[in-house]
Amino acid sequence: MHLKKMSKTQTNSSIDQEEIDKFSRMSEEWWDTEGKLRTLHDINAIRISYIRKQILEQFPNVNNSISILKGLDVLDIGCGGGILSEPLHRLGAKVTAVDASDKNISIAKEHAKIQNLNINYICTTAEDLAKKNLQFDIVLCLEIIEHVANPSHFIESCSKMLKPGGLFFISTINRTAKSYLQAIIGAEYILRWIPVGTHSWNKFLKPSEIDADLRKNNIKIIDIKGLKYNPLKPEKWYLDKEIDVNYIMIAGKL
Repeated sequence: MHLKKMSKTQTNSSIDQEEIDKFSRMSEEWWDTEGKLRTLHDINAIRISYIRKQILEQFPNVNNSISILKGLDVLDIGCGGGILSEPLHRLGAKVTAVDASDKNISIAKEHAKIQNLNINYICTTAEDLAKKNLQFDIVLCLEIIEHVANPSHFIESCSKMLKPGGLFFISTINRTAKSYLQAIIGAEYILRWIPVGTHSWNKFLKPSEIDADLRKNNIKIIDIKGLKYNPLKPEKWYLDKEIDVNYIMIAGKL
């Protein structure tokens, strides 16, 4: 099968209203670990483990404890219902979490209230938040960049909010023939892990493309790992050197 990259619509905004509407329709299922968004719950532990390990390595003054993020300002962009924001808060971070869907933010706020967690949830975009001249020690964009209209502009907006010496985490899906087979055909049509139409293969990004945009904003990749799935392993999701499908990276602002 010949896979041809489709042209991306260039716009000064990263907002893709169809993508926002898509996840708004699933907003009620954010905290259902067996629902349409269960795959995000499944990979959450490995994402948090990677973030924690990298922070220990890159911030030598942090305390290796349950409150490892204490004293750090963290921005979670595309937070959805807050499934990553809440663990980050419990690790001691002062968390600001944003999403362009008001339904997602409503779900996140309500869940945090029930859990008695003080997280600053805001319904906004990366571009609009960047205009407020806020700065963060850590910026996270996990499973969001493949859903924006203009990744380059999105990365530029995110970079403006990262302090010098700060850390930028991105996780997404590579644009390869293998990712089409596994992330589209396999995950959506065969295994039904996620609803059909959740992803568009042409919007997947190669690490080299993200790297080019990061460098334009004085940010350099520090580490990159693949996220792999093996149902025979005790922890079914694990990190690997192969990045041909799912991957997560950390970059630092110079």
